[in-house]
This record gives sequence, structure tokens and C-alpha cells, in this order.
Amino acid sequence: MSSSLPPVALTLIGIGTGNPDHLTRQAIAAMNAADLLLLPHKGEDKAELAALRQSLCDAVLQQPAPLIAGFDMPERRSQGDDYLNQVDEWHAAITLRWQAAIAQALESGLVPRTDNGVLQVALLVWGDPSLYDSTLRIAARMQPAPVQVSVIAGITSMQALTAAHAIAVNDIGQPFTVTTGRHLREQGWPAGVDTLVVMLDGQCSFNSLPAEQTRGVYIWWGAYLGMAQQCLEHGPLAEAAGRIVATRAAARAQHGWIMDIYLLRRLPGAPHSNQSSAG
Repeated sequence: MSSSLPPVALTLIGIGTGNPDHLTRQAIAAMNAADLLLLPHKGEDKAELAALRQSLCDAVLQQPAPLIAGFDMPERRSQGDDYLNQVDEWHAAITLRWQAAIAQALESGLVPRTDNGVLQVALLVWGDPSLYDSTLRIAARMQPAPVQVSVIAGITSMQALTAAHAIAVNDIGQPFTVTTGRHLREQGWPAGVDTLVVMLDGQCSFNSLPAEQTRGVYIWWGAYLGMAQQCLEHGPLAEAAGRIVATRAAARAQHGWIMDIYLLRRLPGAPHSNQSSAG
């Protein structure tokens, strides 16, 4: 983004898991206060995701509505073992796409609606920007930096999962761990906790755990939480794992994309193991 462009204030709006009822009044107000809403496009196989964001805008935006501009999300390089470098390159590429979309909107005639000349730009973030989401880190890369970055909290997929199954995320007075499928595969079950919430898992990593870590473990799984196509499964892990793998594969084939999350809990009386597994 050129330094000749007006200063930008960036608002990151948590929108929950795709259900319009997940939008808070604060989120709706922030969407309507924006001059420009940036919506990512992730390819034809994920067109439904872009359509969901657009439908949220259609449901709550008032006239005069902010300009909505799409940008193509770059793909993350997945070859090699340098995961952190891959993510760093990807974030840098996303930043450039944001800045190019803002510049193009301004070139097309967009002007700030505020008297101070600051352009109000908003992005809609699935779930909440604080939980396994990198939008804040990407925003920190913008040059020149935004004059202000604001965050509107949203319903997380973890909350949507526990609500859908009508369970508490933790046992009384006990801790829980939120982790990723990658960490579960590489590190195994973390020591000192009996409840795990696992996100960003495209490989059903519960299947990588050794038998001694899964005795007495129960799983609650959900995909497309809060949406019309919501899928839920639960049960003892040894019994439910196969159903989840099959349901997940069929849903992904049908929709072209999937967002899912699950909670694992070692039930009282189940044996503990502090061994790790490389998967």
C-alpha cells in the first residue's frame, strides 16, 4: 500500500461459525461503520465459504452500505518440513493481497466517510481472531501500519462444539488444553490434562494416538458447526473414530471444504500415560 494513500484503521470482526445468529450487535455495528469490507476468495472448491460471508453481509448491512471487495487468497506452500517458514511466506503474501485490494478500491473512487480522513477497513474472521487465527499477525505486517487495529470478539468453534453437544469444556476445577492436529500427531497426549480440544486437524489425528493413550477416552466431534449442514458424532473413541473418518470424508466430498473440531476427554478411572507418539 502506497504511503500516499490515506491512513487505514483496521477492524477484525469475529463472525462465529457461519450462522448469522452468531453475529453480535457489536459486530453488526462494526460492519456497518466500515468504508470497505474485504472478503477472501479461496478458489472454486471453497466458493461456498465466500457465499456464506456474502450472505452475512446481505443480512445485516444497511444503506449506505460499505464497499465490499474480494481478494484471492494465496495458497500456502506445503512442500518440505519448514512449516514455520511456509506460514511466514503465506502471511506475507496475504498482506500484499490486502494492500492491493485496498489500493484498488481507492483507485475506483472509494473515499473515507469519516471527517478525519481515516479509511475504515474491516475483515470478517471465522470464529474469533484470538483463537488459532493469524489475522492479527497479518495485520501487523501492513506497511504503513494501520493507525488503529480493533478486534470484535466472536463465538469460537470450541464454544459452538460444546454448545452443539450440550457439554462443558472442562471438568470441575480441572484444566484443559487447546491444541492442533499437528501437535497431537507429533507430541501425543499432553501430560497433566484429561481434556483436549483439537483444531486445524485435516488428518483425523486422534487415529495417531497409541492405544495406551486412548483407553477410556471419549470424543465429541463436529463440522460446519452452527450451519445448516452441521454434522455431529460422539462416543468412545475406539467406537466413534471410524464413523467420524467416514462422515468427514463424505461431507468434504459433498461440499468441497470442511471445518471441524473435536474434544477428547479421558473419563474418570481411565489409565493415564505420559508417553508421546510421533504418529
